[in-house]
Amino acid sequence: MTGERPRLTTHAREQVVRRGLDEQEVLSVAANPEQRFALREGREVRQSRRAEGPVTYLLRVIVDGGDTIVTAYRTSKIDKYWRQS
Repeated sequence: MTGERPRLTTHAREQVVRRGLDEQEVLSVAANPEQRFALREGREVRQSRRAEGPVTYLLRVIVDGGDTIVTAYRTSKIDKYWRQS
């Protein structure tokens, strides 16, 4: 990150609403993820596991340019996306 607070693009904000995500939770994962890794130059995934009742899911936040959130989504496919150290 560039030291600035992560911010959502208009598209990301629309996706957060459409997918029923909590914007503050998305911002929290973007700022302090359990994992982060590059997708390509200048774009990375930041992700954290979240419990919602008895279900654990992965909240994935795609960040461009260090501080711009381009989209976010949750998935139950933790094994598919979680990187083992």
